[in-house]
Amino acid sequence: MKRLFDITMSLLALLVFGMPMLIVALFIKLTSRGPVLYWSDRVGKNNALFRMPKFRTMLVETPAVATHLMSDPDRFLTPIGKFLRKTSIDELPQLWSILIGDMSIVGPRPALFNQDDLIALRTEKGVHILTPGLSGPAQINGRDELPIPVKVEFDEYYLKNRSFLFDLKIIVQTIFKAVKGDGVTH
Repeated sequence: MKRLFDITMSLLALLVFGMPMLIVALFIKLTSRGPVLYWSDRVGKNNALFRMPKFRTMLVETPAVATHLMSDPDRFLTPIGKFLRKTSIDELPQLWSILIGDMSIVGPRPALFNQDDLIALRTEKGVHILTPGLSGPAQINGRDELPIPVKVEFDEYYLKNRSFLFDLKIIVQTIFKAVKGDGVTH
């Protein structure tokens, strides 16, 4: 049932956001050199790697590390990068990942391939068996501001308490958080 929900909702969202996504792509192309999408190597279900698309918010020469590990990430942002991140518009291409089954609408956020501490802790807690999500419990409870052990606690809670109603609650709270730009530090 969750997979059917993911397919239906991602198709609907692609229809609704298709034209705005094209406009965002045009703005990215007009304001910085390089591709519109950034394909990031991420850790998926059972720790399998997959390529996750995002609208590119950083300059092409940006080092491939998690933003929170950079000393001055703002200097790498494109002219519209901060806005795309603050509004979470940069995440919309992940609807494709949901459609093809690499991601779900709700689940733990996919770790970067080099976030060894996060991957190890999720594996230890059994969270790695879940399909990663566009949003999840950590996103509605602090997002970038949470230390890794706390993120994994939220992920483990989700693992043990998954339900359709819990997913709906996370989706609704995600929409409110995204509109307000809560929890985005860069």
